Formats: sequence, structure tokens, C-alpha cells
Amino acid sequence: MIARLFKSKRPPARARPSVPDGRRVYAIGDIHGRHDLLVDLLGQIEDDDRSRGAAQTTIVFLGDLVDRGPDSRSVIETAKVLAESEIDVRFIAGNHEEVFLLAASGDAKATKFFTKIGGRETILSYPIAAEEYGLLEHKQLAQRLLTLIPRDHVDFVAGFEDMVTIGDYLFVHAGIQPGRALDDQRGEHLRWIRDEFLDDERDHGKVVVHGHTICEDVEIFDNRIGIDTGAYCNGRLTAIGLEGTERWFLGAIGEEHREWRSEGARG
Repeated sequence: MIARLFKSKRPPARARPSVPDGRRVYAIGDIHGRHDLLVDLLGQIEDDDRSRGAAQTTIVFLGDLVDRGPDSRSVIETAKVLAESEIDVRFIAGNHEEVFLLAASGDAKATKFFTKIGGRETILSYPIAAEEYGLLEHKQLAQRLLTLIPRDHVDFVAGFEDMVTIGDYLFVHAGIQPGRALDDQRGEHLRWIRDEFLDDERDHGKVVVHGHTICEDVEIFDNRIGIDTGAYCNGRLTAIGLEGTERWFLGAIGEEHREWRSEGARG
């Protein structure tokens, strides 16, 4: 009887997180202008999805499609094509999309900050010569962006979501503010938070799948999974696949880092 009493006080085993039956989800980490890696990874996702049989498949982009890498313009164009296709695709706004939109609105202060966090590369992926870019003051550059960045690109990025929930998983860009209800989260935390979220070990009610913070390899914890493996600086773009209680990873590798190989780890 004493043994049964102690046994009854043990915390119940945590159920393995899952997505609803019949659904398959792929989430893609921070692309940061690496269109070459995005094309590679999308091809891998298509092949992987086909090999696993019929399912309702959703692709979630975790934000930071732009900046730092060489071809943000093409990343946006490819994302737009996907959004207009029959594929179920969801786009989450990252902190770099937030600043991109402010700069594209002609805000000189935001444009100055934009160029400091990788916006220069984004701007130069549009039809402007490096020589002209170098001659423009921030106020002039802000005005130039009004005509340089196509309106349909701005409108498309402006339509990105703050978060996506599928089954036991919550997809966001940076993380959430611990201790705050999921339906009461603030955009600034979803797009910018770092240590307060990363260091918190509490159960958030959902397993949070996020990017924003670069890690050498995928980070898997009970309450979160980080998949930003540094596309623009490490040449590694990662996607997580989810179906039922199963999870797996796919990775595109830049020519500059061919020594790295995805292990397709399952956690």
C-alpha cells in the first residue's frame, strides 16, 4: 500500500508532441537571402513529402527571409510563387521583415538601422548599382526605396503572420515571452526575444519551433526546437519535418560548407 501511495504521486509521463492525423508539416529556418539554399531545400522537401505518401502538407517559413545574404529579392519572389500555388504555405514575420517594411515605407531612421543589420545586401539585390547606393544619404536612400522595392513585395511581406499553431506545436520567429498566455503574446517578443525565452525551461503549453538565434546544429529541448543553423554565415539552411509524433530534419548546404552533412536526426 505504501509503495502504491508513493507511485501515485509521481508526475505523469509527458505525452510526445504530435500534429493531427493526416497532416504533415515542414518548417524552414531563417533564409537570410540565401536563395540558392532555399531552392535546394524546397527540392528536398518535395522529394521527402512525395516519398512519405499522401497527407495534408503545410510548409511554414519561420521568418527572416531577407537581409545579410546576397539575394533577398529572389527569396521573396520564390516565396510569392509558392504562396500563389496550390501548396499550403504559411509565412511568419521575423524581426528583419519588420525593419524591411519600415524602411520600404520611406522611414529614414528605420532605413539607417536596416543597413546596419544586413539591409544593404537586400537593397543591392534590387536594381540599384553599388555606386549609387554608396552616394545616397539615409534620407535619400529611404526615398529611393519607395520606388526600388516593388509594391507587391512590400504587400506580400506585410501579410506575414505572427505565429502558427498546428497540433502540439507553435511556430514563431524568435520565441515567446515565458509565463504569458499564447493569445496574449506581443509582436516584439515573437520577433525579437532571445535569452529570456531560450533560458526558460518551463512547459509553454506547446513545443515552440523557432529560428532567430543561430545554433551550430538543431537544438531540441522539451519545450522548444531551434532550427536557425546560420544560412547566411554557416551556409546551412535547415527544415524540420513533423508527422504524427515523428520528427526529422532536412538540410541544404552551401558550396562553401560541403564538409557539413545533415544526419537527419530524429528526436
